Amino acid sequence: MIEQEQREVEKTSQSDESEKFFTPPLIIIFVTVFIDLIGFGMVIPILPFYAETAPFNASPIEIGFLFAVYSLMQFFFSPLLGRLSDRFGRRPILFISLLGSAVGYFVIGFANTLFLVFVGRIIGGITGANISTAQAYIADVTTKENRARGMGLFGAAFGLGFILGPAIAGVLSKYGVHIPFYCAAVLSLANAVALYFILPESLKPEMRRPEGHGTGRLRAAIDALREKQFGTINLIYFLLVTAFSIMTYAFVLYTAFRFGYNAEQNGYLFGYVGIMSVIGQGFLFAFLARRFSEAALSAAGCLTMAASLFAIPLIGPAFGGLLALLACCTTLSLGNAMASPALTSLVSTISSEKEQGSRLGIMQSGASLARAIGPIIGGVLLNNAVNKIDNTTVTRTFFAASAIMCAALAVSIFAMRLARRAPETVS
Repeated sequence: MIEQEQREVEKTSQSDESEKFFTPPLIIIFVTVFIDLIGFGMVIPILPFYAETAPFNASPIEIGFLFAVYSLMQFFFSPLLGRLSDRFGRRPILFISLLGSAVGYFVIGFANTLFLVFVGRIIGGITGANISTAQAYIADVTTKENRARGMGLFGAAFGLGFILGPAIAGVLSKYGVHIPFYCAAVLSLANAVALYFILPESLKPEMRRPEGHGTGRLRAAIDALREKQFGTINLIYFLLVTAFSIMTYAFVLYTAFRFGYNAEQNGYLFGYVGIMSVIGQGFLFAFLARRFSEAALSAAGCLTMAASLFAIPLIGPAFGGLLALLACCTTLSLGNAMASPALTSLVSTISSEKEQGSRLGIMQSGASLARAIGPIIGGVLLNNAVNKIDNTTVTRTFFAASAIMCAALAVSIFAMRLARRAPETVS
């Protein structure tokens, strides 16, 4: 009788915890991020094909810079938007950034010169530096106990966006390679309007950072990174994103060279990666986070990603074919699904409530720099002496990404030791 009552109490507490976790604001921000990432996901597999066609005729290194300039703008503006969200609230920053994303997509779609394509990417990068603000929103509306689940749900929104985004882009590209950019612009605009009328503010007035608080942005970032635990987590995340961005840039050109895939087929491949990301971050990470520490999950994810990146250039039509390629995409996605939300959750946990936006902004700023560096590294490694792709350049590009992930693995093992010795986190 007593055991039955205890089970009923446990079920009730679990039900209450679930109800507290799936709050309306969390669901709304999930939908917001999801729609935003549909537009972003539509661009990734299409941009290389779009830029290399007339009238742009971009070279592979110019395509690498198109990827890099977007992330470079995020590097400079992500901390700024994070701090502004700490001062003015999350809602207005998200609203303005979505409007800016719509403008950037429209500029690219209407562009008739490569310069305008770069302008559109710059605008999109500046206003698209809203990832940290969305993460801070999740931190605002979740408890520390549920924060890992919240970041996993955030990652699932990314994955869902990458399911529909590339798939939609693949279908729309049949009607014109510029059409996906128009669709992405309309989605961002509609998302901004919906956010304005539906999304409540998450940051309480008493928790907002007053004007003129603290030192300059650069000094604040440097001081934060000097903290051993925060700096170590950021280094792991920087290495992870650098390696992943090399893969993101090189993957479309690799499949076009090795398998002869076009924009539509690559769109479906990226859609598959999105499905694996949803399974990984929406289900696998939530399951593992209840049994293992975030530090352990980040190390396991880094190891899995290193092995997957090493295997990709060994695959071709004559060795493994599409099945082997999908298997590597699966393990790569699941590895990223373990490492990325674990690192984000760790930063959120060791940061005070007043610093959520700025700390996550610093983290995403570093990630943006990594996304700028990655395509440049990939652009150099993927081209041979005559500015072409060959089997040697493909192999060295993915092997370099794998080596970077091995470095991230080594740092993550060190981070596990730091986490064991760390004092109780701030509240």
